[in-house]
Amino acid sequence: MLSVPLYTMKGKRDGDIAVDPAWFGGHVKPKLIKQAIVAHLDRQRQGSARTKRRSDVAGSTRKLYRQKGTGNARAGMIRTPVRKGGGRTFGKRVPPALKDFPKKMKRLARDNAILAKIEAEQVMVISDLRCDAPKTKVIASLLNSLGADRGCVVATEQPDVNVYRSGRNIPRTDIRPVDELNAFDVLRRRHLIFTKPAFDRLTQKAKNGGGE
Repeated sequence: MLSVPLYTMKGKRDGDIAVDPAWFGGHVKPKLIKQAIVAHLDRQRQGSARTKRRSDVAGSTRKLYRQKGTGNARAGMIRTPVRKGGGRTFGKRVPPALKDFPKKMKRLARDNAILAKIEAEQVMVISDLRCDAPKTKVIASLLNSLGADRGCVVATEQPDVNVYRSGRNIPRTDIRPVDELNAFDVLRRRHLIFTKPAFDRLTQKAKNGGGE
């Protein structure tokens, strides 16, 4: 069994939460995590780049003049990339179809990434994270006391406007609802911080095999 430290809003240690590695896939599978990250980044591409190649440029395919006897260098069609107005050599095109990544593999990769963070002792749970109003100082003070001010992801049970607005201006800090986490989000920052309800929701779904 592994354990995750539990802290109060003031940054004081308040015990530990036992975690069974089997809930998160049993052991870390680096190749699966890499697949998930590559697939995620592939979907972030805009995919709108398009330049005209030789076949897209207007003009005839006729040879400009005969091969020999003119005194000029030999030349082919007017659309060749070496002539002004010709097509672009190796022009950019819309990338091929996105990499397929099944939902179950995506979920397992996220769980594996969380397990890797737990094993590295970079996961923390906050028992009573709350913000009555948007105030950056509250979240900044908490991250300072936890030693997570150099980069972290804070996962909440549900979208929390006050927590999000309190943390969005802090450098290298991401605020996410727990259901929106993926392997890339988990591994992007050094620390991973859950609210207690978010961690309970995550572990409950993990025990049930990822179901609701």
